[in-house]
Amino acid sequence: MATSDITGVRRKIAHKVSHSNIKTKRWQLPNLQERRLFVPELGRFVRVMLSTRDLRTVDRIGLTAYATQHGIDLSRL
Repeated sequence: MATSDITGVRRKIAHKVSHSNIKTKRWQLPNLQERRLFVPELGRFVRVMLSTRDLRTVDRIGLTAYATQHGIDLSRL
């Protein structure tokens, strides 16, 4: 299953509602992107699977700060 490496965002269950208001179950998939990001503290690139919301936060505060907020060790990725 596709999940975000840092936040753990994954698919959610939802209802597809027809014109006659019949509800059937379907999956809402997150917008996950695989990126190769440079970590200056490690001196190397790290491949991570992140949601687009995670990528916006990484752009704002940095990958190492975001990973430590969520208790993830980047050296293991």
